[in-house]
Amino acid sequence: MRCPKAVAWAAAVSVALSLPASAQDSAPPRDLKLVGDHWTAWDPPATIEEGAEVHIIVRGDTLWDLAARFYGDPYLWPQLWERNQYILDAHWIYPGDPLVIGVEVEDATGVLVDELGEPEGEQDTLAELVEDRGFFDRGRFVQLGTADDIYCSGYIGDEDEAFPHEVTGSEYDALAPRLRRNETGEFRASFGTADAIKVGLDTGDIVYLDGGRAAGLSPGDVFVAVDPGGLVRHPATNDVIGRFYSYRARVRVLSAQDDTAIGEISFSCRPLWVGSRLKRFEPEPVPSERRRPMRPVNEPVANEALDGAPTIVYAKDGVISLGQDHVVYVDRGAIDGVEPGDVFTVYRRRGNRHPPVILGEVAVLTVQSGSALAKVVESRYPMYIGDLLDAK
Repeated sequence: MRCPKAVAWAAAVSVALSLPASAQDSAPPRDLKLVGDHWTAWDPPATIEEGAEVHIIVRGDTLWDLAARFYGDPYLWPQLWERNQYILDAHWIYPGDPLVIGVEVEDATGVLVDELGEPEGEQDTLAELVEDRGFFDRGRFVQLGTADDIYCSGYIGDEDEAFPHEVTGSEYDALAPRLRRNETGEFRASFGTADAIKVGLDTGDIVYLDGGRAAGLSPGDVFVAVDPGGLVRHPATNDVIGRFYSYRARVRVLSAQDDTAIGEISFSCRPLWVGSRLKRFEPEPVPSERRRPMRPVNEPVANEALDGAPTIVYAKDGVISLGQDHVVYVDRGAIDGVEPGDVFTVYRRRGNRHPPVILGEVAVLTVQSGSALAKVVESRYPMYIGDLLDAK
């Protein structure tokens, strides 16, 4: 007879989110708990906001399919995830958990007026504006990036950012034998040395953290492993903007003792090292946008409009020549009003009286206080650190 927990774990696997193969590296959580009448890895809300439309997840559901059913477009699955933030890993949802699917709907007239402007005459009705200006020909909503673009990149932060915890060891630390010859000439192995048989850790490996119950850690807590990199300097002024911190993996706490905790690497972008810093994992849905044509190449902004403009200041993996699908960082963030989903036209000045050249477009995926991560979504020519941006 199969145990209920094993059946629940298998059911969870059957409702894994249908994402591109590159985003399917996350192993299913194994530390399930009984909530009401079903098993789940998450902490679903005990109460749901009044008037919300709720779907109870059943075996075979995926966020991808549910977005297609309820929103008419599977690429809008991040909106489902955003409304149900108790789901800590969007790859895994569980039969019996509630999913809030209702969305606030703005009056269509207001949306169209915002997009198209007020009708100018008696014959110039809103319906005619919709038809004349091609509102419904502006393209379909698409995701501006992938989960890997966000969770396997990094961010520009303070030069000396403090982290609450770090990885202090792994189960492999205790498995490396040190061979010793005894008095009879036979070899005997002793264990528990500092020599690990595996250094680069990845999905499924067990690690130890430097904090436990006394530090507020509990089973189910999720952290992202971060490695500090070099300083990032502005390409125009050479002033230090901050330090680049790269994401390596995600660690889920399995059990917590008084002063230490045991965790499992639940998602890995690149090898995790003992000593990697840890910060709380914050789900960040991939933004979507109705894609529209790029700004006409014969209608660039004036040179003076680019004075003090946002600038590409860093590129993921040290890439020099940037093009379609590359991830970049810009020197504007939340304090400047930049938000996920914002799109910028990329320019390069020519150094004379001629107008700047349009190189392509980047779309913002996530923001920090003073910087943002963006992805190249259109590319006419190679882009470089130092190229300038103008809001589309």
